[in-house]
Amino acid sequence: MVGGRLLFLFLLSWGGEPAEGRSSHHRAGSRHGRETQDVVLAVILPRNNTSYPWAWPRVGPALDRAVTSINKDPALLPGYHVRYVFESSENEAGICSESIAPLIAVDLKFNHNPWAFIGPGCDYTSSPVGFFTSHWGLPMITAGAPAIGFYGTNAYTSITNTGPTHRKLGEFVLHMHRFFGWHQQALLMFSDNKIDDRPCYFAVEGLYSGLHSYNITTEDLVFNEETQPIVYAMFLQEIKQKGRGESPTTLYSSSFSIPASAD
Repeated sequence: MVGGRLLFLFLLSWGGEPAEGRSSHHRAGSRHGRETQDVVLAVILPRNNTSYPWAWPRVGPALDRAVTSINKDPALLPGYHVRYVFESSENEAGICSESIAPLIAVDLKFNHNPWAFIGPGCDYTSSPVGFFTSHWGLPMITAGAPAIGFYGTNAYTSITNTGPTHRKLGEFVLHMHRFFGWHQQALLMFSDNKIDDRPCYFAVEGLYSGLHSYNITTEDLVFNEETQPIVYAMFLQEIKQKGRGESPTTLYSSSFSIPASAD
């Protein structure tokens, strides 16, 4: 009961220094002379790399504000005191690490016995941590983990998304196709350098799944923006060739949709 109420409060009330600098040392005190029990949140997010929307400098202030708001109102969680413990999911290069994150999750679980996890956000780090939190029966609240692989399976029952997902992106594109009568063919074009979190690849995966559920034929055109030089004329020629013929085509570039032709 308290766990469900806590999750609801954080989703409602959802600046920022890492927990080990401040909030991780908050200890349970008393409210109006009564002893309180600690509610510990385990936070696993990138510490410095703000190219991730869920990086600590972006999420930390909101988490601090939520914790402060809950603790100062005795009517919200009477008899409980909320605090959090923060650890970074970055490696030395500042990239989300799928090997570091699960090890941190295990350390936090056995050293602090948290009630819930905040993060990770990156797909590759969320996957192993999501397995653990589902096994432990603990909620995992994240603004990330948007890949469609987290849904339609019983493997990630603990995850609650507070941000957009690629499954919803696929549903939006499918709705757009139905509205405009585009119902035969689509070309998926995206950049994929196969390192870090591969945001374009996973975004297009949501489109691909949504379109296939409507029996729309898809083709893909993959390139790497980090490779120089990029011969854009070659891509344009391929788009022209695949856009011709009896079947109308819709072109999708990265996660932005651009109609190439319609009925």
